[in-house]
Amino acid sequence: MGWFDFIRAPAGGGVETLTIPLFPLNTVLFPGGVQPLKIFEQRYLDMAAACLKADTPFGICLIDAGGEVGEAAVPHTVGTLASIANWEMEQLGILMIDAVGGRRFRILDHEVGADKLLLATVELIAEPEVPLPQHRERLLPLLQKVIGDLGPQRMPEPHRYADAAWVGYRLTEVLPVQNLAKQKLLELEDPLARLDILERFLDQRKLLG
Repeated sequence: MGWFDFIRAPAGGGVETLTIPLFPLNTVLFPGGVQPLKIFEQRYLDMAAACLKADTPFGICLIDAGGEVGEAAVPHTVGTLASIANWEMEQLGILMIDAVGGRRFRILDHEVGADKLLLATVELIAEPEVPLPQHRERLLPLLQKVIGDLGPQRMPEPHRYADAAWVGYRLTEVLPVQNLAKQKLLELEDPLARLDILERFLDQRKLLG
């Protein structure tokens, strides 16, 4: 099974595990999201090259302790598989990519390699398809405006407005809140609970009609 199958496969069945390199960042990638990245450290240049050559994913996790550069950071245990959708190297040694979010995962174990690259065994998190409840459709006009403003490069089609998880992820990634709050929303197992939190947050700020 290719890694695109892992990203797109419906949840369910037995536990799925992968061994992947990790890219800890001061940002949260959500399933279906697009994150532009500038890569210049040799360990991550090598990682990206290997992933492109073998058609395999890497994992993006929010940093829990440490920094993006230098010693290996300590990641939060829940992250998101990432694929490289587009890449270019206009300047030698600096790789620009668009990382596209796939399935969420939970880190079971990890180790730091000689090159300070984190390698982890991860468990893919089930993502059952849950329809957007009718009473949550009041979230859609705001989301549609955001998608229109950001354009297809940041919010590529298909736009799955009937999918509760997709709607929740798209709203969460654009919220003007700290990354730790976004991480907590990423970790929620119930997409309807995520929508409830989002709706209350947006209502308090009078952003919903």
